[in-house]
Amino acid sequence: MVTTLLEWSINFVFGCILLAMACCALRLVMGPSAQDRALALDTLWMCAMQLALVLGMRFASDLYFEAAMLIALLGFVSTIAIAKFLLRGEVIE
Repeated sequence: MVTTLLEWSINFVFGCILLAMACCALRLVMGPSAQDRALALDTLWMCAMQLALVLGMRFASDLYFEAAMLIALLGFVSTIAIAKFLLRGEVIE
């Protein structure tokens, strides 16, 4: 019973994250401004990190957790670079 509930909840969360990623991809393509696209990209990498964590729980593998950490680090740096570019027009001064 517990295993079935856990599998069902992981599958539900997996579907919700995929739906959120689809909505972010739609905003990334159709966003009216660069700020909307930057926010959609930021949310998209967060969803990718959560997806890696859910897959790590589903398959009980540490590799997915390490991939989630790499996605988080690269996503944070890319968000800072995009924000700096949108604010000043250049990334490296």
